[in-house]
Amino acid sequence: MIDIQCKKWLGYVGVILFTIHCSLFTVSCSEDDSSTDEYANWQERNEAVTDQWAASGLKKIRVFTQDDTTAGKNCDYIYVQVLEAGEGADSPLYTDTVRVAYRGRLIPTMNYADGYVFDETYLGDFSWHTAGMSTMAISGKTTLVNGFATALMNMHKGDYWRVYIPYQIGYNTSTQGSVRAYSNLTFDIALLDFWHPGDYRPAFKARMR
Repeated sequence: MIDIQCKKWLGYVGVILFTIHCSLFTVSCSEDDSSTDEYANWQERNEAVTDQWAASGLKKIRVFTQDDTTAGKNCDYIYVQVLEAGEGADSPLYTDTVRVAYRGRLIPTMNYADGYVFDETYLGDFSWHTAGMSTMAISGKTTLVNGFATALMNMHKGDYWRVYIPYQIGYNTSTQGSVRAYSNLTFDIALLDFWHPGDYRPAFKARMR
């Protein structure tokens, strides 16, 4: 029979072994979590993606806040894929109001192969017939990121673009809602209409072009 002192000693050993086991389990879980973190090395990954955009041959446009007479860095440009070309030679000015449909995504990650959608005006595939539209002033109270504003000021009515925006001309080092700091942004943007200050447009209703 085991005496009381021996029982106490065995009890202490059991507690120690349990503590060690729990500690090892916790470390193991932490390592697993970090190894599967889809946002690990987020800044470096986004900067690498910007370099890929720059080397891809996409159309690039210097951010409107910078003088384009001198060479810029990769992060000073938006990169554009024209999905549909509109008509007309005029583009919105910084003081204009636009009517657009858009969908914004982050770069692809483990759980979001096409990039996490953080904002959109429509669901499913884009269609001019049914897409929800947003009316906004480019220089309005809700300030657009410089990359988005740059795209709008180079689009024509009927343009539908996929626009790749480096984080430096997006939200930069700030976290905005579900958009982490250092996040590159990809926007699908369709420009339906724009007008100057003092002009009037009726409330939007989905319609064929």
